[in-house]
Amino acid sequence: MLFMVEMDVNIPLDFDAAEAARIKAAEKAYFQTLQAAGTWRHIWRKVGLYSNVSIFDVESNAALHDTLMALPLYPFMTMTITPLCRHPSSIHEDDR
Repeated sequence: MLFMVEMDVNIPLDFDAAEAARIKAAEKAYFQTLQAAGTWRHIWRKVGLYSNVSIFDVESNAALHDTLMALPLYPFMTMTITPLCRHPSSIHEDDR
């Protein structure tokens, strides 16, 4: 199942800088693991914002929920999630 997930990150300005750096490093490592596994297919930065648009490929709604809840930055995120399906006019069988 494909999902578009828009993630907006809002770390409070008075949050401990060292802890923020640790969480960001853990987030990057988790992201790269999910990307290598094919779960986190694409990510694009929204220009000028601490925000992204991503495409996830998971087996179920519950799998997406668990994946997103495990993001180290999750407590600082607001997300918009849109389920996607293959468009009949697409020339790509795997929608990559």
